[in-house]
Amino acid sequence: MPGWIFLPSFQGISYPQRIKRKVYIRWLIVVVKEVEIVSDSTNSAVKGTDEADVVLVGAGIMSATLGAMLRELEPGWSQIIFERLDGPAEESSSPWNNAGTGHSALCELNYTPEVKGKIQTSKAIAVNEKFQISRQFWSHQVDKGVLPHPEGFIHPVPHVSFGQGDTQVAYLRKRYEALNGHPLFPNMKFTDDPDEFAQFLPLMAKGRDFNAEKVAVSWTNEGTDINYGGLAKQFLAAAEKDGTDIRYGHEVKDIKPDGSRWKVTVKNRHTGDISVVRANFVFVGAGGMALPLLQKSTIPEVRGFGGFPVSGQWLRCTNEELIEQHNAKVYGQASVGAPPMSVPHLDTRVIDGKKGLLFGPYAGWTPKFLKQGSWTDLPKTLRPTNLMSMLAVGFQELGLTKYLIQELLKDEAAKVEALRQYMPTARKEDWEIVVAGQRVQVIKPIVGPRFGSLEFGTALINNSEGTIAGLLGASPGASIAPAAMLELLERCFGYKMVEWGDKIKEMVPSYGVKLSTDKKLFEKVWERTQRTLKLED
Repeated sequence: MPGWIFLPSFQGISYPQRIKRKVYIRWLIVVVKEVEIVSDSTNSAVKGTDEADVVLVGAGIMSATLGAMLRELEPGWSQIIFERLDGPAEESSSPWNNAGTGHSALCELNYTPEVKGKIQTSKAIAVNEKFQISRQFWSHQVDKGVLPHPEGFIHPVPHVSFGQGDTQVAYLRKRYEALNGHPLFPNMKFTDDPDEFAQFLPLMAKGRDFNAEKVAVSWTNEGTDINYGGLAKQFLAAAEKDGTDIRYGHEVKDIKPDGSRWKVTVKNRHTGDISVVRANFVFVGAGGMALPLLQKSTIPEVRGFGGFPVSGQWLRCTNEELIEQHNAKVYGQASVGAPPMSVPHLDTRVIDGKKGLLFGPYAGWTPKFLKQGSWTDLPKTLRPTNLMSMLAVGFQELGLTKYLIQELLKDEAAKVEALRQYMPTARKEDWEIVVAGQRVQVIKPIVGPRFGSLEFGTALINNSEGTIAGLLGASPGASIAPAAMLELLERCFGYKMVEWGDKIKEMVPSYGVKLSTDKKLFEKVWERTQRTLKLED
């Protein structure tokens, strides 16, 4: 790669045009440097070349889930996992980097929008269906001994929706009426009675003037708190026992086609050694870094995709007395322009056997794609094919831009004041600020008149041959990992699905069936998962 390039002169160019050209040149320099880095790594002395049936990039919950499925479906296939950090589940899957909610739309209001006075429930039902797949898959893995300690990753915690003011309370009542009695939303309750509210949520009732503002909650006791880091660690411990080669401190630098296989170039972050693995199938489960790695693979399916990183913070309670007074995950309404992952919630957590309490998240912004990423992550993903989509989204999502600016301007006092909407007696000295995980929202390619769209869900990308795939996006994320990985199997291993059919039905008895329309089957799998996951009272 030459160390210089010809650039047109700035002479005769207006000042705004010069600024635009300077921005483009800086981006081009970053891209050129990245290409040089990859080239240098690839041309370094290769310490070894391995062969593998499956390479999984990232040691988080996504790779751990897919690895567990493939070990059961094809125990003869060799697997290698590469993780850039020195331990498993230290990025997005870490319990302090996410809300730990078993996202099943029991309390998350963004899944039930109100359109022309009617509550739309289709998205909530779809998300709930996917979470039921998670419960079934985890139960099966508990029975097999792969997940020997369910109490190490899942606990029953009530899921609560919170409304303030006449408009929100009216919406909450209509939402409750729309979902109550549905098979996937068992034992839902609603109250706008102050006494009942205070009995159920004493920490939120103390100091609240119920005469000044009407409040209401709807809830179910069937919700869960999940430590996705603990879940991933149990999966990976079983994987190592089964012979999976897990290499921590190893960063995948490049993925390139090698005939019908893939050449995966990896750098040991401690020694600097470069190694190469040739794999039949590659899954990029690297969180925010999935996009740049898929771009390096040059598959056409990723062309046009971009990523918008969103960071965040939590308030974590340090007062044990307060922590004991609250036992629920309480979700409210999102601010105008806020992404779903930034919906405020007061959360009971159970992490490594210890109860905790979080409030947030407070959104922020950095160009990093990982919490332990680089400030150049975002510019390195800019391409001529996605630049227009990303610029267009910036103009189309002005509400999000305004929201992020407001969040960035909040100091600690303002953060505590936001908490007082949920806990009126909150004191600054009882809380500390902790940094949340980094998320990258998907920007889809130009579609019709919108010139690109910002998506708040997850997107699975794979090549037409089904030999490489990756998962982009955030919410509901880890909660639906088994459902996402089943979709991956269908897309990438369609020729195997008949052969694997019986095994998949063992893993997920409801596979191919909508539980929302089969109440009898739902009750059967619900009872089984409650018992196996130790969620019964």
